[in-house]
Amino acid sequence: MYLVHETCTLYGCQVAVERLSKAAVAERALRLGDEEGLEAVTVRRLAKELGVTPMALYWHFKNKDELLLGIVDHAFAGVRADRAATDPWPRQLRAMMETLVTVMREHPILPDLLMSVEKDQVESFSRATDDALALLTQAGFTVEEGYWAASYLLHGAIGLVAGQPGCPARVPPGEAAEWRRQRRLQLERLPADRFPMLVAFAETYHREPDIDRYFAFGVDLLLSAVEATARAAGSAPARPAGPTASGGR
Repeated sequence: MYLVHETCTLYGCQVAVERLSKAAVAERALRLGDEEGLEAVTVRRLAKELGVTPMALYWHFKNKDELLLGIVDHAFAGVRADRAATDPWPRQLRAMMETLVTVMREHPILPDLLMSVEKDQVESFSRATDDALALLTQAGFTVEEGYWAASYLLHGAIGLVAGQPGCPARVPPGEAAEWRRQRRLQLERLPADRFPMLVAFAETYHREPDIDRYFAFGVDLLLSAVEATARAAGSAPARPAGPTASGGR
């Protein structure tokens, strides 16, 4: 057991808080997580990065759990639909998805973070979910079905970012070409009579993957399923209210 002695008067902490807004603290925590991983994000480490005492940060975040929730809230601030827009729901939903994917591409910490916190406690996440539900019910889904669809889109976006093609993040940029070469050779050595398509796929490792095209294709794939399901539901006979629709489980 050890003790850490810190000096932080009420006035001193207030001055530090005035210099560091909640958004500024969350932004630095987000960057720290992107650079060093989720385990590096602690109140004490963040205070050191910002040049203040941990007590100064407690005015914004009482503990690490609150800090992680604050990071998600900050990151999701721009993920929402323009409810006043005259664009049809598919276009608004696509804009939300593209923003979500862009935010997660910019911040590698987010996919893991979203799976480890209580997202429903985050105001901006709840607002984004509510916006998505408004669009999905406009498309003809029930509120429950809309929630399922919104969850599908969220986890699809997480999967897109996690499955980004190319070298793993741990591979230095200068070694990317060699990593692709080794991966190509590995696939080319497979028995062609048993794995003909994987052997053919090996050819793609001759070049760097088109990351922007990959994400555009992925967003198209996710949204086309939602749009096709909405069209099918709209042309189907009205569904009777079953136990689930009436609240039974």
